[in-house]
Amino acid sequence: MKIIVGTRGSKLALAQTNWVIDKLKKIHPEIEFETKIIKTKGDLIQDISLDKIGDKGLFVKEIEQQLIDNKIDMAVHSMKDMPSSLPEGLKFAGIPKREDFRDVLVLKKGYFSIDNLPKGAKIATGSKRRKYQLLKYRPDLNIVPIRGNIDTRIRKIEDENLDGIVLAASGLLRAGLEDKISCYIPKDIMLPAPAQGALAIEIRENDKDIEKIINSIKDTKTETQILAERGFLDGINGSCHIPIGAYCEVNGENLTLTGLYGDEEGKKLITKTIEGKTLDAREIGLQLAKLILREYECYEG
Repeated sequence: MKIIVGTRGSKLALAQTNWVIDKLKKIHPEIEFETKIIKTKGDLIQDISLDKIGDKGLFVKEIEQQLIDNKIDMAVHSMKDMPSSLPEGLKFAGIPKREDFRDVLVLKKGYFSIDNLPKGAKIATGSKRRKYQLLKYRPDLNIVPIRGNIDTRIRKIEDENLDGIVLAASGLLRAGLEDKISCYIPKDIMLPAPAQGALAIEIRENDKDIEKIINSIKDTKTETQILAERGFLDGINGSCHIPIGAYCEVNGENLTLTGLYGDEEGKKLITKTIEGKTLDAREIGLQLAKLILREYECYEG
């Protein structure tokens, strides 16, 4: 049996895809896997910030079309890039174990934490979620925009005379660049994007054989976290135009979900936490979204 796996061509996307294939090969050594690189709109437009060129789905639509057209059998994405609803005929298979969910700082030589950065330090990020949470903690920082893959962004620290950049820990860890991490940002300073660090394996709804193969590497705790965090995202009806963060902690049959929501200018940032049962993960996400939106509307009104 041969399975064709669709992926973006970036170093990180290939590292993530190879990680999934290696896990599957250990359990299914008889299966042959072939990687197919597919360019997406998000890859082709590198000089404009993401919130100016479209919405979620920038890095997945072309890959999904190849799934629909039977040109690939499965696709590996970063779960945080996935829109809240999938095209008709497609679904997620089991979600493998999540990598570290936190954001990190990659800093210029001589700096080692968010607290020892000098006043007015120039930090780059393309994310409003990261920008406004950083400014809440350190209002003096000079936050500038950035685009490009991991290597390009790291190179820009020197090329553009930056004091540092913010990246997802999971990307650096999966790409074998752990040594570049200056410090992990605690979640009470910076909540991650919903589902950050988790992978999405997308398949056709009727491919039961492929689904069974992929489900052999699924992780139940991760699936609960993603149900809750994406439930929150769906309830907020979130896009990349507004700051949204979420993280779910699982403790046995119980979970604690924290969510963040704000306006485009970052003037209002609301964070709330609720608890519940893991069985109700998605509903808890939707419930938290309602609570936060209600508070946001009161704040506005």
